[in-house]
Parts: sequence; structure tokens; C-alpha cells
Amino acid sequence: MTVNQKITALRQEMQKQKLAAYIVPSSDPHQSEYVAAHWQSRAWLSGFTGSAGTLIVTLDHAGLWTDSRYFIQAEEELKGSEIVLHRQQVPHAPEHINWLVSHLPNLSTEWSEGNKVGIDGSLFTVNQVRQMARAFQAKDLQIAGEFDLISTIWQDRPPLPKSPIYEHELKFAGRSRSEKIQIVQDELKKADVAYHLITTLDDVAWVLNLRGSDIEFNPLFVAFCIIGQEATYLFTDHEKINTSLKNKLNEAGVILKAYEQIHEHLSQLDGKIWYDRSGINIQLFNAIQDQHRFESFNICRKAKAIKTPHEVQHICNAMRKDGVALLRLFRWLEAELDKRSVSEYELAQQLASFRSQQEHYVGESFAAIAGYRGNGAIVHYRPKKEGSAMIKKEGILLLDSGGQYLDGTTDITRTVPLSEPTAEQKRNYTLVLKGHIALDQAIFPKGTTGVQLDTLARMYLWQDGLNYGHGTGHGVGYFLNVHEPPQGFATGPTTSRGTTALEPGMFSSNEPGFYKTNEYGIRIENLVICRKAKETDFGTFYKLEALTLFPIDKQLIDAQIMTVKEKQWLNTYHQKVWDELSPLLEKEEQAWLKTKCAPL
Repeated sequence: MTVNQKITALRQEMQKQKLAAYIVPSSDPHQSEYVAAHWQSRAWLSGFTGSAGTLIVTLDHAGLWTDSRYFIQAEEELKGSEIVLHRQQVPHAPEHINWLVSHLPNLSTEWSEGNKVGIDGSLFTVNQVRQMARAFQAKDLQIAGEFDLISTIWQDRPPLPKSPIYEHELKFAGRSRSEKIQIVQDELKKADVAYHLITTLDDVAWVLNLRGSDIEFNPLFVAFCIIGQEATYLFTDHEKINTSLKNKLNEAGVILKAYEQIHEHLSQLDGKIWYDRSGINIQLFNAIQDQHRFESFNICRKAKAIKTPHEVQHICNAMRKDGVALLRLFRWLEAELDKRSVSEYELAQQLASFRSQQEHYVGESFAAIAGYRGNGAIVHYRPKKEGSAMIKKEGILLLDSGGQYLDGTTDITRTVPLSEPTAEQKRNYTLVLKGHIALDQAIFPKGTTGVQLDTLARMYLWQDGLNYGHGTGHGVGYFLNVHEPPQGFATGPTTSRGTTALEPGMFSSNEPGFYKTNEYGIRIENLVICRKAKETDFGTFYKLEALTLFPIDKQLIDAQIMTVKEKQWLNTYHQKVWDELSPLLEKEEQAWLKTKCAPL
């Protein structure tokens, strides 16, 4: 079926249900950023494969809303279909809802009741449904949340994944599952609440020290979890857990139940159930009896976000391994380009190969963004096997990649010139670097949020009338999701990245950039840990420390616009990279690294 044929089939199903519109999000029942193939409905229906976007289909319009990271990609992938790209002005803002409110009342059809908007309620949170209901109220639009229309038209829809669930060993995790469960139970006792419902996959994996491979690049498995004051229930496919692990879970008081039993179980629980309204889908919410609902925060999320000293020690080791893999990749690329051109896809595959040679490697943490020349300006570009650009000894290459190791998750971006850069490229690169350094060197009082710090990374670009369309940073998991809430650095208060106050132990990315459409992209990314800096009469102050270990390109730097302190920062960082990586390298590799880390 073509995209247009799929849209037509969906409209036929809408007609049967008398729906004026149908909304297809990017999510799954767990509100995952990246979802298993079974839930990739928006991608299947529209042809747009970016991780963020919402599709709305009415009788006479099909529209896709996404943010600036995906504008170029969406334009390309929507070509030839009737779907219209709606460019979001504010990332994560509900602009598609405003469009519905302004357009639906003007629609008149033979088959719709005119005011019913259909959704699959398992894919929308309580927060999202409430937000829609408030917006729809003025025009008397009704939400019909019981319709999974995609299953009726997606004949070869992939089944739920069956990959094995395995243990994240205590030597890596640092705390036992019993200790983590106790963290939740202590909060329950303080609030006098009987149960905590955990719907987000990374929180289920974290609290039970379990991992899987149900979702590409994320070591997660499809499951729900309910922690009570006396017992813990894990709702997943039992066949994915071997006998030995079942016994260990049983010893920790974890009772296994089928994934599909979650709604029935919730409806039968006697006692208050603590849930996070931003994580619970509306169908689960409706399964809980009114008198048992207790709306609050996700207990696991903050505990998971603050990395322990044990975890940080392992993360530092993962960074050393990742640095070695990247060094071998760039040396390989330099040698190959002397003989031939290399495709972006081959480069990404070769990087995964070098990472796989490192101890405790599990896989990549996301699809490598190997953007050569104009492709580097596509923020979330993913080179395909067929048709990716051929890299030559000219222009600029942006490489954003990461690895999943049993002892940590990495995410790093470096931008390198393959020929003599222009004065404009050098200036723009240096402005990005100055912003990166400004954020890295920030000292800030306790309570400071991501939206306050984000400005530091942009201020030098702003002075030249330049900017970039994505947030400056996101939280990072510990052998979990490469994008981990709640903290980060963002331009506005529309997400938790902007509103969450940073605390010691929070692990985040620092990745300002600049993108010139069809010409080149620039991004410099390190992962940083928040630490306590000092205590004064004015309170407690925090700082950031870079843990990523790989040289930042110097050929693209315009040294004339770098301050003495900025040059000192770069030289100190490169000395650290040399000290940490050189003992792990062969002599020829050490010589390469020494050149890259030479003082500016």
C-alpha cells in the first residue's frame, strides 16, 4: 500500500465510526520516545520516520506536525503523498490541537458527526487528554478514546517483541533490586499510599535491574510494574524470562503476571494507587477506581536521574572505551580517504564495529548521525545503506553517535573538516565552541533550571544573529535510554528539560550547534555530570564536569575570537583526554592522539 492508499483506508474506518478526525502520535502505551516496531503506526501510515511527530487525518486533509530537527527529513519523506508538513514553531507545543479546533467546526461531511476526534487511548497520557479536552471545550469537540483503527488496516503489523529479558548484574548496577524497590516503598509509606504504578519502560528496567532488547538502541523490554508495600508485580511476557532469573525475581518478592493483565489487576486493587499523570495512558487511568487514584510524580525518575558514585565510576570507564573506538574510527577514515571515498553508511557501520571490540559493549545507543556536507545540517539525519553520501577529502563531516555498554551509555558529537575550512565555517564553529565552553564552565546556585543555563550555550551565536533549533542538552541514562528525563538544557518551559533544577549526580549532554541548510552542520557534544562546586554565604553552588573523552577539532577554530580562558579550557580538556586515553593505545595511535591534543 502507498501512503495515500493507507490514508484512504483509514478514512474508510473513520467513516464506519463516524469520526471527524483521527490523531496518530509517535508513542506507545509507555510514552517511549523510541518505540518497538509494533507501535510505529505513525511511521507506517505517513512514511515519516523521525522520532517526533503527530499525524492528523480528516476527510479532506492529512497533516504531519514536527519540530525543526526534522523539517528537512520530513519534506523528503512526505514527497509524493497527500500529507502536508506543518512546521511547529515551538517544539512539543500542541499546535496540532489548535489547528483541529480552528478547522474541525468548518468541516461538514456525510459520514462524520462533525465533533468526534478519534484516538487510541493507550497511546495518550492523562495530561494529553486533559489538555485536548480543555482546548476542544470551546468548540464542543468530543474525544473518542476507544479506537485503535490502525490495527484494522495494518495487515502485516509486527507482533509484540519476544527478545529475552536479562539481569543487569549487581557489579554494574551498584544497588540491588530490593534496595531500589525499597526506595519506592519508603515513599509510599510516607504518603500512606498502597501502590505505585510504573508505566515507563526505563523506570521498570531500572528499579528491577533488568534489561532487554525490545526497542532498537534501548536496552528495554515491554512491561508494566506495580510496587506495593508488601509485594511487587511485573507485567510482561513470562516466556522472555529464564528459570534462573524467575527464581531471583521471586526471591526479591516480584510476582510475574501477563502483560495483558495490567488493566484487570489495576481495577481490582484495593487501596490508593500512586501514578504519574504524564506517564499513565488514559486507558490505564480509567481502569483505576476513582477513590483509589493518587496523582503525583514518578518516584523512580528522580532516583534514576541522580547517578551514584558507583555508576559514575563505571560511566568514566565506558567513556575511555568509547574514546578509543572513536580514535580508531577517525584514523581508519583518514587512511581510507587517502585511497577512496567512504559512504556515510559505511562510516556508521565501521564505528559500530570498532565499539563492538570494547569490553561490555551491547550495541549503539542510537543510529549514528554521519552527516557529510549538507547532510550535517539535518539535525537527526540517519544515513541509509542505499543512497547515502560519499565522503571525500573535502568539506565538513558531522558525526553524532553513542554506545550502549553494560557499564554506561555514551553520546558524543564531533565536527571535523576534511579540507581547508572557510573563514565563515571557522567563525561559526568557534562561536559554537565558545558556547559549549561557557555552559561547561558555569557555576550556578542550587535550584537553577535548564532553561536558565541554555542561554549560555547560545549567547555567542546570538551576538552574530545566529541560532540553532534544538535544545542544548538532555539527560542520559546509565545503560538505559540515551535521552533520559527529567533534566536537560532547553529554550523554554514546555518540557521538563527546561523546568527541572539540576542536582549533583545528574548526567546530561552539552551540545550546541549551527546548521546551514544544504551546506554543512556543526555540533560539539560532551556528556557532563553535575557536581557540587562550593558553599558560600549565598548558598550552595553547582558546576558541570565533562566526562566524554575525545579531542575537539582545532583546525576549525578561529583562535582570534577565543579568549585566553577559553584556550586554557581547551588545552586542559585535551590534556585530560591524553592522560585518560593514551595508556590504552598502541604507539601509532598515541602519536595521532598527541597531535590532536597538542596545545592551541
